[in-house]
Amino acid sequence: MAIYASALDLIGNTPLVDISSLSPNPGVRILAKMEGQNPGGSVKDRASLAMIEEAEKDGRLTPGATLIESSSGNTGIALAMICRVKGYRIKVVLPDNVSVERRQLLEVWGAEIIPSPGSEGSNGAMRRAIALAGEHPEWVFLHQYSNEANARAHYEGTGPEIWRDCPEITHFIAGLGTSGTLMGVGRYLKEQKPEVQVWAIEPPVGEMVDGLKNLDEGYIPELFTANNGFDLLDRKMIVRPRESIEWTRKLIEVGVFAGISSGAIQAAAVKAANLIDEGTIVTIVCDGGWKYLSAGVWTDDLDTVEARAKATIYF
Repeated sequence: MAIYASALDLIGNTPLVDISSLSPNPGVRILAKMEGQNPGGSVKDRASLAMIEEAEKDGRLTPGATLIESSSGNTGIALAMICRVKGYRIKVVLPDNVSVERRQLLEVWGAEIIPSPGSEGSNGAMRRAIALAGEHPEWVFLHQYSNEANARAHYEGTGPEIWRDCPEITHFIAGLGTSGTLMGVGRYLKEQKPEVQVWAIEPPVGEMVDGLKNLDEGYIPELFTANNGFDLLDRKMIVRPRESIEWTRKLIEVGVFAGISSGAIQAAAVKAANLIDEGTIVTIVCDGGWKYLSAGVWTDDLDTVEARAKATIYF
């Protein structure tokens, strides 16, 4: 077995798992890329490391520096973990209604939490981080929603890994958040095989699904427009919060303990399997289920979990 010089060297090269037993169409395979196996526990490890390394290369990030970033969870945790290893300080602007596990993990890695109103969600946290970065030019603001290193991490890492392990892919399905995963992976796959379909999922306007955004809510990430997102995407699908919770539970049937955004993506994959005759769908399992236990996703009444999810941010 290989010995790694640093835990950061474990980021990437996550496995694909065949979960086709959940497919309603025997002609359609569904494969899940297990991003929860990254050392920080989520797909956001990739973009966070890429953004930090880019800032180091261009001289913005020097020893002892302080970073600031907005997050509702996984990006903040990933950045805090990497900063702890590299010796940087970090301040994370965090909505005050996030799950207790998110806050605890940020504290474990030594992040300073700056609260923002939960009613304003991740967009409100981002606006406050932008304002604070303007007031404190000595802090380094990576701004995940516009940082090209975010998408490049997936263009150079996640996309090639999927192509290496599954060249028969016909559809790639992921969520719309910062859009880094969709843009990076989608662009790479289409360069290798133009007929690959790239499908995005989003919640209905006015409803929240953990880790996802609806582009009609008033904010389109700069990464999305910079990468010609509307041209790159072949389709957008709506997934409701209840569906996301239901499919988070059903993933347990194939041994996949995942977060709610992964359930949303799986719900979309099942819908896609019903819409096509045959093919191979690759999805992203964004993180593990450990950070969602307080939501009672797997144990409580479904109506109760759905109501609780509307009051608390679990991504």
